[in-house]
Amino acid sequence: MRFKAAAFIVFASALALAGCKFVKTADKEKEAQSGAFDPDKLVAEMWQGKVLPYLEKRAAPLPEVLSATAADPDQAGGKYGYKARQGNAPWTFIARVDGVIVSEETKSRAGFVDVDVDGDTKADVRISIGPAIRGTALRDSLDFVDFNSFKNQIEWAQFGKSFNTHVNASLLEKLPREGIVGKTVKATGAYPLPAKGQLPQLVPATLAIGG
Repeated sequence: MRFKAAAFIVFASALALAGCKFVKTADKEKEAQSGAFDPDKLVAEMWQGKVLPYLEKRAAPLPEVLSATAADPDQAGGKYGYKARQGNAPWTFIARVDGVIVSEETKSRAGFVDVDVDGDTKADVRISIGPAIRGTALRDSLDFVDFNSFKNQIEWAQFGKSFNTHVNASLLEKLPREGIVGKTVKATGAYPLPAKGQLPQLVPATLAIGG
């Protein structure tokens, strides 16, 4: 009898431990899922209420920004752009484009349009139209996001990429892709300080192609 009772107690304890372990694991998985890092969600939640108002408020006409940058990039950056205080981050400028498309590349995944903004028929800026967008200009133009708010460099990079994904899905996929040379274009967006002699590579937050 003692042997049977002891065996029963051991068996019951094992079941209890197994049951506790199962519940604990399930709870952990649920917590992990609910607290999982979701950069796409973060961008979507801040887009209308913070990102667009910020860019619209800070954006100046592109010719004004280009003129100031040519004179003094750092002084222009303080007025028309932003860069993180940590490390050696370059200036990212915020500008409003109003011009005419003089050339386009719509066959490549990294599509773009070249735009003349001063009426001389020469391109002054290149605007990304996706679906693939290089760089993290939109993220880097925002003074209310901070690398130190993220766990590591991987999360920070994913967050930057999610801005491009959001823009492509909500804006760029709807754009016309044929016969757009000669059409007017209006856009607001951000671009990193270009190398000398290179066109600014603007990532748009808003973009409309007209007649």
